Amino acid sequence: MIEYRPHTTVVLAMSADGKIADFRQAPARFGSVVDQAHLEKQIAISDAVLFGAGTLRAYNTTMTISKTILLQQRKEVNKHPQPVHIVISRSANLNPDIKFFQQPVRRWLLTTSLGAYFWQERSEFEQVLVFENPTGEIDLLAALTYLSSLQITRLAILGGGKLVASFLESNLIDEIWLTICPLILGGSMALSPVEGIGFLSDVAPKLQLLEVFTVEQEVFLHYRIIR
Repeated sequence: MIEYRPHTTVVLAMSADGKIADFRQAPARFGSVVDQAHLEKQIAISDAVLFGAGTLRAYNTTMTISKTILLQQRKEVNKHPQPVHIVISRSANLNPDIKFFQQPVRRWLLTTSLGAYFWQERSEFEQVLVFENPTGEIDLLAALTYLSSLQITRLAILGGGKLVASFLESNLIDEIWLTICPLILGGSMALSPVEGIGFLSDVAPKLQLLEVFTVEQEVFLHYRIIR
């Protein structure tokens, strides 16, 4: 682990043709019960989870830990029952009435000074973190450095594709878990795990396969980013 920031793990499920949502960009609910359990396990070993505003708007909720054994494991190491749930958004244009704001989790917002304006004096977010670079975008490295100072050592990144792309472009991803689900979504408008401009093959992030296993019709792939 690099000491100045948390260890980061992307956790995503995708169709066999590499889509994380259909062409209507509806919530991706095609993962099995096994995949949901896998996601819950990855959340449970994390100190915080991070997801973009688009992902939150699609689901209106976040995934919480409910399995007794996972809750007990966190208790044994003196961790809060739930990791911190961090929404990252430049504009922070979110509906305060969605179910997410009633869920029993600690909610933080990572945003810009513009995005912080609406939420600063409200109670929905326990913390509103402003890390802004000179171009008005969120300074990811500065934000991660600050999270590390708060003893957040493991961070799970749950999407969407633009967020994953921005982290990869900044060389801030350590591991990736991909679940390949047995369906084809297709469509040029359907979202993929990594959006953005993309990478040329000679400078693209390279991966080392750490493990692979199948459960019924799903394939679980665990990669490490090669530095």
